Amino acid sequence: MRYSGLKVIKEALTGHRGWGPAWRNPEVQASYDYIIIGGGGHGLATAYYLAKEHRQSRIAVLEKGWIGGGNVGRNTTIIRSNYLLDGNEPFYEFSLKLWEGLEQELNYNAMVSQRGILNLIHTDAQRDAFIRRGNAMILNGADAELLSTEQIKARYPFLNTDNARFPVKGGLAQHRGGTVRHDAVAWGYARAADSLGVDIIQNCEVTGFVIENGTCKGVETTRGTIKAGKVASCVAGSSSRVMAMAGMRLPIESHVLQAFVSEGLKPVLPGVITYGAGHFYCSQSDKGGLVFGGDIDGYNSYAQRGNLPVVEDVCEGGMAMFPMLGRARLLRMWGGIMDMSMDGSPIIDHTHINGLYFNGGWCYGGFKATPASGFVYAHLLATDTPHPTAAAYRFDRFNTGHMIDEKGMGNQPNLH
Repeated sequence: MRYSGLKVIKEALTGHRGWGPAWRNPEVQASYDYIIIGGGGHGLATAYYLAKEHRQSRIAVLEKGWIGGGNVGRNTTIIRSNYLLDGNEPFYEFSLKLWEGLEQELNYNAMVSQRGILNLIHTDAQRDAFIRRGNAMILNGADAELLSTEQIKARYPFLNTDNARFPVKGGLAQHRGGTVRHDAVAWGYARAADSLGVDIIQNCEVTGFVIENGTCKGVETTRGTIKAGKVASCVAGSSSRVMAMAGMRLPIESHVLQAFVSEGLKPVLPGVITYGAGHFYCSQSDKGGLVFGGDIDGYNSYAQRGNLPVVEDVCEGGMAMFPMLGRARLLRMWGGIMDMSMDGSPIIDHTHINGLYFNGGWCYGGFKATPASGFVYAHLLATDTPHPTAAAYRFDRFNTGHMIDEKGMGNQPNLH
């Protein structure tokens, strides 16, 4: 079934009796060519591109819960490619380009809104750093513009630009950045992958790996043993627990990252803004709520909930940036489990076990990377060679000293 405006009108006039399920609920097969562990955005995108770009079949996505119930539905929905280092910037720019054509490709309204993102500047040294970042972005084909204080005042008159401690001295803008409806991304990829024959198995938790003579032959699940030619882990904050079942210890820690949304307001925030004197970022959803977040909680956890000190810290940053936030009521909050790598950059690589592959360590960047992550992971699975934009995302970089240290992205809160 293809969605269209005419289809919506027809169904509205006929009692909506023609809509079918967005994807199948298939029976689990005894074996597959590919098993992807994790039915979040990255896992579903991997399955989709594996089937579409590489013409692979007999693919299964195993999700321990339901589609959209993990980190893909627990984030602040921001997309951008304003990175600095060569190991990261080409990859995230590739991802942003995939976002720009995603809705047409999937025939699904993911509510991609390129409303722009602005990183505020508060010191002269920060201006120098952001000029360097902007130039790196432009060299890698991304867009970047350095805005003056006067330009920012004209666009965002409610900002506290004259803060005595943290005056706004300008900002780095990426006008192609913006937001996307997070769970719609999962639904869109699930529907598109299913239409290409991918089996999406919900409520199927992986409990172990079938490893024989150094080769992964399949997985043990709550629904029995499933054999596979290749097994790909893609489980975000649960990466360490899942890969431990294969005897692997990852250079990753799991932390909670909280997100918040205010009551619905009239349109007040046209784009995404990040605070340069603290870790705070904010946008306004289409329903009117201000969606914002900050630092990870300062302890390791697998719980999808946070703590009050971080709530206080995030709200303090928001109040310093625009005091009007103090008049809005906090409607709800939630937590996602972040897989924080030791250098703040992801890992997309095969493991030392034949037939077993890993995708994780996304830190704060997981959602915005969804299309590119799936694309390059599918490339690795199908060809056993890394995609050019993800060539630096190897396990061995921690042994060889080729870390990709994006400032403020790592797992240690004191480094932000």
